[in-house]
Amino acid sequence: MADQPKPEWFKSSYSNAPNNECVECARNLPRRVLIRDSKEPDGPYCAFSLEAWANFTNSVRTSTLRHH
Repeated sequence: MADQPKPEWFKSSYSNAPNNECVECARNLPRRVLIRDSKEPDGPYCAFSLEAWANFTNSVRTSTLRHH
């Protein structure tokens, strides 16, 4: 069994808020995208399928994200 790659975390260029409130994303893993709080690098993270992440980011870009 091949070793799984380690997440390669990065911050958005929009993440320069005064209070350092930002999220990090790792997109180098097979079939999933990880999201975490940049202030807690050893803390929990959320994992999304590539399809779910693409749907979410497309909804944000096109302003069609709905609150439920």
